[in-house]
Amino acid sequence: MASVHANSAREALVKICTLPLLAGGNVTSEFVAPTVAATVDLVVHCQTAADGRRQVTEIIGVTGRVEGSVIETSEIFTSMDGELMRRSGPVPRQERFERRGIRVPNPRRPNSDVGSAVDAAGVLSRLGVEP
Repeated sequence: MASVHANSAREALVKICTLPLLAGGNVTSEFVAPTVAATVDLVVHCQTAADGRRQVTEIIGVTGRVEGSVIETSEIFTSMDGELMRRSGPVPRQERFERRGIRVPNPRRPNSDVGSAVDAAGVLSRLGVEP
C-alpha cells in the first residue's frame, strides 16, 4: 500500500507513471506503464470534507492492460450524494480479492447489490481503509 497526492484516482495513476521518468533516460514510459499496470490492483481516492475528515470518493480497478502509454481502468465505486456507490465496472483480477475473502458484487448479475453503500464500506474495511 502506498499514498500519492492527486486530484482523482486516474490522476494518481498518471502521477505514479510519471515520477519514475524523472530518473533519466534509462527509464521509459514503455517500461513504466506496463509495470504499474501489472502491479497495482486498486486506486482509492480520498478527499477532505468540509469538516476536515477524509472521505473515500472513488475506487478504480487497474485491469493490467496498457494501450499506448494509457493504463486501462475500471470504475468500481464512486461517491454520489455523499455515499460511496458500486458502479458498473468489473473488478479486475477479482480472484485476488476472493482469495482474501473480499467479495465485491458483480454489476452484471441480478441481486448483486450494485449501488449499495453497505458493500462499499465492507470492501474498504477488509482492505484496511476506513470508509
